[in-house]
Amino acid sequence: MHWYEKLNQYFPIEEMKSREHMETLLKERPDIYHKDEGPHHVLMYAELDDFVFIDYLFVSKDARGQGLGHKLIEKLKKKGKPIILEVEPINYEDTDTEKRLHFYKREGFEHAQSIGYSRRSLATKETNSMEILYWSPSNESEEMIFNAMKKTYKMIHTYKDKHFYGESYEPVQEVLTFKEDKPSQNLLDEI
Repeated sequence: MHWYEKLNQYFPIEEMKSREHMETLLKERPDIYHKDEGPHHVLMYAELDDFVFIDYLFVSKDARGQGLGHKLIEKLKKKGKPIILEVEPINYEDTDTEKRLHFYKREGFEHAQSIGYSRRSLATKETNSMEILYWSPSNESEEMIFNAMKKTYKMIHTYKDKHFYGESYEPVQEVLTFKEDKPSQNLLDEI
């Protein structure tokens, strides 16, 4: 099965980029956008000078629990940069959301509680909220993570969006917000 089909079957439609969008990023931005693929995994990520953004991480059901996800995260940690990713809030009707959060918590990720992230899906037209998780080798501030997310949104998520989807995503300042006063609820404490 093609790597895109694996991702498309696993991730909700509102989170998926089009195949053309991702293939164009790989072709036109090979300096920053990368694919790590094996028989049981697909990892799509952007690496910039000061951080790594995990766009998609898929491990096949038959390979889960064998340490493959851990090895992939360790490979990224060896780069010595903060690692950032987006996750769905816990959905108790979808057990995978809770399993994903447990996995990232075990890997040492933290919840960026001061960052709000909500964008309208061009596929479903619905607004979806996501949470930002990060791992940092040097105690980076959530403000640094916020700035990295803004850069990711502009360079990766909205790259040629009008061309691929016929319309543009909302501007970054409408999608990402930063609150100095952290809310008391930590997503990773809930699990």
